[in-house]
Amino acid sequence: MRADVPGSRDVVTAERADASVAVDGAGPGELPAFEVADVRTGRVPAHVACVMDGNGRWANRRGLPRTEGHAAGEAALLDTVEGALELGISWLTMYAFSTENWRRPADEVRYLMGFNERLLVTRRDELHEKGVRIRFAGRRDWRVPRRVLRRMDESIELTAGNRRMTLTMAFNYGGRAEIVDAVRALVADGVPAGKVDERAIRTRLYHPDQPDPDLVVRTSGEFRISNFLLWQIAYSELVFADVLWPDFRRQHLFAAVAEYQRRNRRYGGVS
Repeated sequence: MRADVPGSRDVVTAERADASVAVDGAGPGELPAFEVADVRTGRVPAHVACVMDGNGRWANRRGLPRTEGHAAGEAALLDTVEGALELGISWLTMYAFSTENWRRPADEVRYLMGFNERLLVTRRDELHEKGVRIRFAGRRDWRVPRRVLRRMDESIELTAGNRRMTLTMAFNYGGRAEIVDAVRALVADGVPAGKVDERAIRTRLYHPDQPDPDLVVRTSGEFRISNFLLWQIAYSELVFADVLWPDFRRQHLFAAVAEYQRRNRRYGGVS
């Protein structure tokens, strides 16, 4: 089965056997030969987190503005959500805009603010109908336009009662910033040093009720975490996919889950 864009490398590959996926039967320009039935009967992760990387490179390779890569990434996001719903994944967290992304060119940042606003307006009803609860993780500071914050709040309120899946968009998010904010909350609450433990910090993270990710997927062939969920991924399984985000589809998610099912999660113990 061919991907939408001929010539793109859609194989989830491996340089390190403990961190990546080798997909049998997929060649350059092809989607992995995985369907939902191949993985649904196995151990399905409750929480999958995804670093959506490669939009700019996808556009550059086609001689397009970087913003076109972000626009193309919308289809990948929606198809990944659909795939997660098919699998019965309860929590899906997507890295949409980091605290470091403000360093990008001003026109690209303006586009991303408008793009995320439009995405919320055009897609939240569809997600609501599918039983998806929309949440956001990140700082609500002066840099985020008020109109975007309003759209975020509207989406949260609209979907608050949904329980089929929780889709968390990490927006203006940084893992270090989240830990700093948790420590600031500890200080503000007057917690004495002797009472500071993992539970005290965890209860002050952005979403304390959210389970730690079982699986983290990063696209574009990069082998980095990039300041994503640093506290929460201490024991997450990591999968690095050699496909640029706009070409990512649910079959890539299924392939990553298949690799997760092959892992032996020991949490520091002995199996």
